[in-house]
Amino acid sequence: MTPMTTEQVAEFLGVKVERVKRLARENLLVAKDQDPQGQPIFDKSDVEKYKELAQRLGGI
Repeated sequence: MTPMTTEQVAEFLGVKVERVKRLARENLLVAKDQDPQGQPIFDKSDVEKYKELAQRLGGI
């Protein structure tokens, strides 16, 4: 697992941090863990799969 912070995911997807948090809340992007501040940590491969799927469906 290659961990990514919320900020890293937002940059990778080209969206705002709030959008990543919403995706996690709605279980569209599943967090694997939490950092000491309670922020979600995502697996890079899951984020890449989400981006590919979102692009196929018309965008993020």
